[in-house]
Amino acid sequence: MRSVYRVLAGLVAIGVVLQAMFVALGWFTAIKDMDDGLVIDKNYEGNAGHMLHGQFGMLFIPIIALLLLIVSFFAKVQGGVRWALYVVGLVALQIVLAFLSFGVAPVIGTLHALNAFALLAVAGIAARRAAPAPAPAAEPTTAV
Repeated sequence: MRSVYRVLAGLVAIGVVLQAMFVALGWFTAIKDMDDGLVIDKNYEGNAGHMLHGQFGMLFIPIIALLLLIVSFFAKVQGGVRWALYVVGLVALQIVLAFLSFGVAPVIGTLHALNAFALLAVAGIAARRAAPAPAPAAEPTTAV
């Protein structure tokens, strides 16, 4: 279970990196499309990058985070439940910040990006905490 915990925490971290890649793909594609004459207005539904960013952020990462929390109760990782709760909390905050960015003020999107860095760090720390302990160094021997 310890390995499962480590993999799930690592998948959350990888998911954050993929999210950054997807949103970059989405907006660079949109900019290229505008340069090619596309008009983006209230009817614009985004492109593949936007779709992937939305699906990963609303579906895959939350599911992985919840699985991490469930596994944390059985993984026997020191502080594992606490770190899994941090991950789940930051994922929930990330979703709230996304909705607030669209509904209240786009400037909140800067906090959405900042929280992504926090989520990446916390998921990485959680994964690292589940790493196997390093083997003890061998005692040096002296030849007589």
